[in-house]
Amino acid sequence: MMTDNAPSTACSGYAEGYYGGFQIDSSGTDTSGQTFGGAVRANCNFNQRWNGQGDFFVDSLRATSGGNSTISNFGAAGHIYWRNPSSHALGGFGAIEGYDNASSFDGTKRYHLGVEGQVYLDRVTLYGQAYTGRHTINSSTAAIRGVRGMARYFATDNLRFEGEIGYRELATSSGSADTVVLGAEATYRFDDSPVSVFGRYQYDHITSSDTGRADIHKYVAGVKLSLGSKTLFEEDRHGATMDTARPNYFIY
Repeated sequence: MMTDNAPSTACSGYAEGYYGGFQIDSSGTDTSGQTFGGAVRANCNFNQRWNGQGDFFVDSLRATSGGNSTISNFGAAGHIYWRNPSSHALGGFGAIEGYDNASSFDGTKRYHLGVEGQVYLDRVTLYGQAYTGRHTINSSTAAIRGVRGMARYFATDNLRFEGEIGYRELATSSGSADTVVLGAEATYRFDDSPVSVFGRYQYDHITSSDTGRADIHKYVAGVKLSLGSKTLFEEDRHGATMDTARPNYFIY
């Protein structure tokens, strides 16, 4: 039976890495290649039910067709929230991101702030976010607005299935880009072990007034190492359970 185990420590977290592929169909031009990256997230409980979580992440795309280039996105995020592990969590977050090897997007950076919450229903966790921010591309500033929702289902304490849907708008004085995001993920943690394996698929559909339509598929497999939690279910209700939106293609 699933149990809402007390956390092993006041602080817990995990590190993960992934490798996979991507494909971009942009107005009839196809680009494909490799994708790889990872993240480190840590959560600490303080003042009873108040929590603070910090994230560090990096994502990279390396084109092997339709061009030959690599672009990387890296950044950090912080979350402050109140959580009752038996019912819900509510708080806010902020993130800042930069880019490497992005010669076509010199000076590109992004930040956003938002609110987030989770509802705990036995074997299901519902997670929602709304955010706003700014994105600088070649010294041109764009406004960012977005929402995302997620449902996590725990078939067992160590087997989790996750579905995600989101919408993001990037608007400048000269144009805009709207993105619809669909994602699915499965994670399995080996019993009595800190090691998990996961697979994820994400689809971004972009409609841009500048570049037209783009459909981006990203599929990855990865490994996660958790510290301070005994199961995926305990990690979800007591540990580093928050995250931030990760676009398939970072400029949008």
